[in-house]
Amino acid sequence: MNHVTVKAAAVRLGVKEKTIRKWLAERRLPYLKLGKAHTSSVRIPEKAIEELILASTIPALDQDR
Repeated sequence: MNHVTVKAAAVRLGVKEKTIRKWLAERRLPYLKLGKAHTSSVRIPEKAIEELILASTIPALDQDR
């Protein structure tokens, strides 16, 4: 399973890093914390980002109407 940084997740989702950190604090995204210190690195599973994109996607109207 691949993981990305907060910065990479923000770029992929088109939001600010601050928004990603807020979502992490609210537990809206799963994450992996590397180390025990307050300043530890955080990584987000790519699968979680893909699932967020899919869940937020609004389908097009049926063209056969």
